[in-house]
Amino acid sequence: MAWNDQQQFIQALEKAGELIRIKTFVDPKWEIAEITDRVSKSGGGGKALLFENTGTEFPVLMNAYGSERRMCMALGVDHLDEVAHEIEGLFKLLSTPKESIVDKLKLIPKLGEFASWMPKVRSGKGACQEVVHLDPDMTRIPVITCWPKDGGPFVTLPVIHTKDPNTNARNVGMYRMQVFGPQLTGMHWHKHKVSAKHFSEYKKLNRRMPVAVALGGDPVYAYSATAPLPENVDEYMLAGFLRKKKVELVRCLTQPDIEVPADADFIIEGYVDPGDELIWEGPFGDHTGYYSLPDWYPKFHITAITHRKNAVYPATIVGIPPQEDAWLGKATERIFLAPIKMTLVPEILDMDMPVEGVFHNLVIAQIQKDYAGQGQKVMNAMWGAGQMMFNKILVMADQHTRIQDYLSLTQTVFKNLNPAEDVAFATGPMDVLDHSCSKLGFGGKMSIDGTFKEAEERSDEYQPRPIFSGWESGLQALQKDFPEIHSINHQLLAKDIPVLLVSIEKNRPGHFRALHQLLANRPELGGIKMVLYVEHTVDPQDLSIALWRFCNNLDPKRDSLLVRIDLPDGLSYDACLGLDGTRKTKELDGFQRDWPNIIVANEQTIQAVDAKWEQLGLGPFLPSPSLKFKAQQYGEEAVVS
Repeated sequence: MAWNDQQQFIQALEKAGELIRIKTFVDPKWEIAEITDRVSKSGGGGKALLFENTGTEFPVLMNAYGSERRMCMALGVDHLDEVAHEIEGLFKLLSTPKESIVDKLKLIPKLGEFASWMPKVRSGKGACQEVVHLDPDMTRIPVITCWPKDGGPFVTLPVIHTKDPNTNARNVGMYRMQVFGPQLTGMHWHKHKVSAKHFSEYKKLNRRMPVAVALGGDPVYAYSATAPLPENVDEYMLAGFLRKKKVELVRCLTQPDIEVPADADFIIEGYVDPGDELIWEGPFGDHTGYYSLPDWYPKFHITAITHRKNAVYPATIVGIPPQEDAWLGKATERIFLAPIKMTLVPEILDMDMPVEGVFHNLVIAQIQKDYAGQGQKVMNAMWGAGQMMFNKILVMADQHTRIQDYLSLTQTVFKNLNPAEDVAFATGPMDVLDHSCSKLGFGGKMSIDGTFKEAEERSDEYQPRPIFSGWESGLQALQKDFPEIHSINHQLLAKDIPVLLVSIEKNRPGHFRALHQLLANRPELGGIKMVLYVEHTVDPQDLSIALWRFCNNLDPKRDSLLVRIDLPDGLSYDACLGLDGTRKTKELDGFQRDWPNIIVANEQTIQAVDAKWEQLGLGPFLPSPSLKFKAQQYGEEAVVS
């Protein structure tokens, strides 16, 4: 269904018991983010929050997409899989051979639906232009500052409109915007993004690039701006398909070449000048749970701000998962399963992106396996599919495994796994936010083929040793022999999963590789197929947090060591793969880039929110999630010293 505007969506959330209005003053600097972080981690995503007293004339809407139910409401469906089924039906209808006139006539109604989804530019002004400021001032808008080491306030849900100067093709994307002054922000588009390509074309022409930013309106706009669409597909066609109604656009007042949604709450108009010097933007507490460090980005000069009379400023925070963005990612996981299956990877049956993997770090794929080597075929196809090129760890299971049942999945994957033969490494493009890469935006990938192996794929020489019978006492002995080991999580062994999580404190160059070589050859590690090493500040017993830290800090190709153990018969071998998910330093690892800190609220903000909690109307007291992570920080700066 189509929402008329953001206000109608807010009313629906409130009626459904999914929204809490907060009338007490809450400071947009840090406090709104801290309250939202507590609520979003309170179980099931908590509630959407409408901060009505922000010190400005505008309320702030937070956590609006922050649960499965609210994500479904935003997209107008009961279940996210409904969209995937509809897309799959469309693909089948369009691709099926049309052998008779009757078959062709059946297409006519569907073609009419296509036309009804296409965006329409209408004449005159929209509701988004009820109030016009030609002397714009961003400080009048309650732009939030999320985390203590952020470079300043950031616009975090901007729907950014640009056009290719040669083809006039529109792109709608979402890139954070740091506010530097009343009429100046940064424009944080990465080199892989379409808007960055548009800007490159404007540079060649030496022309200013018109840009417009929409905030609010139908919540489907923000989702569509984040969707991994091909470059030649208009995001507002996707929005029209999702809402079953075309998006009505109006021309900007000072940048008339750009059209924006008529029902938006705010429109920020302006331009990016290729002749400008870049601006030093950041740091920013990002969706990885770490700060993305400052860098040079284009300046966005604001020429006008327009808004509705009853405008509400929408925002989000990202940080240590789970956060609201996890549900945006879950929607993409479900919606884009069908296009991947129908156009790129016909074997794929299902896909899952665990929260701990923060989208790109960890992807699980279920495939219909019919022949030897099919896992490798799927691996290459997935890493070549749009934004899947950023995937770091790909785990594959076959049709006999339900991948959302993580316990059963892991048991099956490791039962089928020969770590010496079924783990493949590659290098390629990575998300520029991945701090583990030795080079910005380029690093290692790993595929774990946990499918049942055909005869051609099996190694007769691989004979895994049985799990050491006294493994509990044996692992305790290991900690005495190796003082750098702070803790060992052997919970998975008790569940028939031959994997250990080990927290270590590295103290010399090459420490991980030397330690894993020694451990893998110890009888206590007999039958262990994989050891995941995490930082000594991390509690490996907290599996979810340990996996989040591990996935972020690992460059699989660089940080892996396979140890083959020759067995007494002289013909067969066992193997144990070690993966170093600790932080990397210049002194111990030869790592030359800055390493970012994890994101934690400051004590001042925690205490301020604690003091006003009873006034907020949020129910029983929720302690700050940051308290759990303070011991994992290295100092308090965005960069680890």
